[in-house]
Amino acid sequence: MSVSRPPPTSPRTAKGAFGLTRLIVELGVFSSAVFSLTLFVAAIVQAYHTVAQALHKLGEEGTAKGLMIAAVEQADLLLVGMALLMMSFGMQALFVGRLENVPDWLHIRSFDDLKQKLIGIVVVALGVNFFSVALAWKGGSDLLSYGAALAAVILALSGYSLLLGRRGHAGEAGEDHDASRA
Repeated sequence: MSVSRPPPTSPRTAKGAFGLTRLIVELGVFSSAVFSLTLFVAAIVQAYHTVAQALHKLGEEGTAKGLMIAAVEQADLLLVGMALLMMSFGMQALFVGRLENVPDWLHIRSFDDLKQKLIGIVVVALGVNFFSVALAWKGGSDLLSYGAALAAVILALSGYSLLLGRRGHAGEAGEDHDASRA
């Protein structure tokens, strides 16, 4: 009596599975880029409408403050759009292939590198968001507890970023040490 064995996994099957994974990542890259582009367009359209309305009200009380709040909110939208664009570039670089013709600061070399860049944008976006809320604050809600909650998130992200940085430097030092032995 012979026992049937499953056919061995061929390199062709593994390559096909990896190809499917790359396709799925490409869909993620595309969707992230679409969201990013949509946020940039929304920020531009919102800026146009806000400025057009403000031009008719120049000199009236509250117009300048309204413009300032709208400008800070636009910066928040653009930061989120930029984070999504960076996520798109990072996924492309890590899973599909390195991108050409992008600034050096935008080259993503590892998953930790992508996380570091995104943490930086998120921290700035949280700060901008708080600034927007503080500008619009009229004294009714508890601004201090909102600020403390954002500060806790920023501190946690900063601590994580510090750990990532230390781990990255330790890995680089190990690579330099290994290279010096060769």
